[in-house]
Amino acid sequence: MMQPTLNDILYPPIEPFRSTMLPVSPLHTIYFEQSGNPQGKPVLFIHGGPGGGTNPLHRRFFDPEKYHIILVDQRGSGKSLPHAEIAENTTQLLIEDFEKIRALLGINNWLLFGGSWGSTLGLAYAQKHPDRVNELVLRGIFLGLIDDLRWMYQHGASEVFPEAWEKYISVIPENERYNMIAAYHKRLTSPDKAIQQRAAIAWSQWEAAVSHLLINEKQIAAFGHDDFSLAFARIENHYFTNNLFLRHNQLLEDAHLIEHIPMTIVHGRYDMCCPIRGAWQLKSALPNASFIVVPDAGHSLTEPGIAQALVKAVN
Repeated sequence: MMQPTLNDILYPPIEPFRSTMLPVSPLHTIYFEQSGNPQGKPVLFIHGGPGGGTNPLHRRFFDPEKYHIILVDQRGSGKSLPHAEIAENTTQLLIEDFEKIRALLGINNWLLFGGSWGSTLGLAYAQKHPDRVNELVLRGIFLGLIDDLRWMYQHGASEVFPEAWEKYISVIPENERYNMIAAYHKRLTSPDKAIQQRAAIAWSQWEAAVSHLLINEKQIAAFGHDDFSLAFARIENHYFTNNLFLRHNQLLEDAHLIEHIPMTIVHGRYDMCCPIRGAWQLKSALPNASFIVVPDAGHSLTEPGIAQALVKAVN
């Protein structure tokens, strides 16, 4: 029996019934869209990165007859402006932006659906506003701990993907490789746009290379596009340089604030971006959460086993 494809698993493509550019500060204007049933159950899709932005595929995880689907491009990401901007871009400000959208739409509470950084931000939002969240469906858990960053950007995943790692470190001189996040920060904030762009492509393609159980050349190429890679790399590195604007171990220490909220955790057994240890720590802190390990998957939302588990969870 053949494994179902992504198209078999997801709902058919749909278009938004409304798209909005919302000014949230004198500097930032964020894009958000609504699709599905405006009278349906509200769900907030929280994209990854930080800096990843949303795309039309993300609408398709939800039954459009039953869900009021809200996609948001976080500050500097996707269609939000200014593009790739890291000033006034913090976890706390992103949470405030979600609250502005929720209040604007007259939503009392909503389901949060997020993966990778989207799981981080979803947990932080729920812990700040537990009365505004009725359910959580989270994938590829990323707790933002120092060990998590070291694994991905300094030493860990490098042992599994040495050929991709060589490309990632190639833009950094050997004498700066002892702290790759800092070395990349220097280049991603350089006044020279060419230096920024070269670093952005290398950073983004490294992440794309390790995101799938089987290397996905199409995604690696897509992550190398100039506009996408610049926002993705600059914003992601900015957050990692600042420890995601969270205190150490905040999401686990404050897990008790959301223990009453139904939660489903979906994680690929062979996730090389966010090793499964973090998902298990979250499950241990929230024993009532449903914990689904996909045995033949890595990190990506688009891997069939991951997608299938997520669609089943929201259904």
